[in-house]
Amino acid sequence: MFVRAIGMASALLLSVVPMPAGSAPSLADAAGRYQVSTAGSSIRFSIGKTGGGSLAGAFGRFKGNIRIDGGNIAASQVNFVIYPDSVSTGESRTDAFLKSDAIFDTAREREIRFRSTSVKRTGDSSAIVSGPLTARGRTGTESFNVELKRLGKGTISFRVTGKVLRSRYGMDAGTPIYSNVVVFDMTLAARRG
Repeated sequence: MFVRAIGMASALLLSVVPMPAGSAPSLADAAGRYQVSTAGSSIRFSIGKTGGGSLAGAFGRFKGNIRIDGGNIAASQVNFVIYPDSVSTGESRTDAFLKSDAIFDTAREREIRFRSTSVKRTGDSSAIVSGPLTARGRTGTESFNVELKRLGKGTISFRVTGKVLRSRYGMDAGTPIYSNVVVFDMTLAARRG
């Protein structure tokens, strides 16, 4: 129910560098340091339920920085923090449960942190980013698929997907009715600086 690791607002869309038809932006072309912005970013998650359907939600507060080494993508780095008290499912009772000591324990645990220790390029514009994720005082190694979607004048946007086992972080209340697997689908928009 949390994540890691990683569309821009109209200003970003207007500043996107046009790419030749059929050409995607390259990670090497995106070299530099970036600060993740909540404008244009989203961190969504879903958890399957027995019998079908899912619990879906998002986090509204987070921060992070990305450093892309154009000459050596493997030397790139991502640092990311999610504030679990910003979780929202659109249902206040569910939100209160998620913030309780059964799941996020937001009264004591203020942050979920991810820091990459490995970046493996899988294509010109994609990579697998792995590293320690810390939540509720527990740390596990997680991996996320990252795809560069937009590259503009001083702006960048990634789609980040991955799956996390919530039991690894002591957040397995409600299993097996609710799946142990949390599926993340994120858009991370960032500005150079």
